[in-house]
Amino acid sequence: MSKRKNKRKSKTRRKAVQDKGRYSLNPNFEFFAELRGLMLKSSPQEKEKMTQKISNLGRVRLALISGIFLNDSDTTSQYESPADLFIVGDDIDRKRLRNFLINLEAEVGSEVKLTIMDKEEFTYRYSMFDRFVRVLLEGPHEKIINKLGL
Repeated sequence: MSKRKNKRKSKTRRKAVQDKGRYSLNPNFEFFAELRGLMLKSSPQEKEKMTQKISNLGRVRLALISGIFLNDSDTTSQYESPADLFIVGDDIDRKRLRNFLINLEAEVGSEVKLTIMDKEEFTYRYSMFDRFVRVLLEGPHEKIINKLGL
């Protein structure tokens, strides 16, 4: 009977050790920017795959990446971006979007700030010089889908 208890304890101990596999990086570390850039550096194939996945979400007119997706040496600007991923489109499939976002956050390793607008709302806010839209478009970003001609 004591052997069974020992086996149970060892299984629980192994599980506890396995759960401790999380690491974090100190943002004050002198090579933080270089390490972060290395982790987030994406190849053109990765951007192409991301573009294809976003296109499959619905009738996407505009998709741009900013913030954590840009390999910017100024790490403070990455955190000041109003959105990391901005999508303008109609008939977006919410279930596909949720799955896409879960997978994307798992790849990036952090939460992705996502903003979605339909074309009508974006056109209105763009024409009214909306602060959110202007800050996003005037800041560092990369358009990966642009059917609006911006």
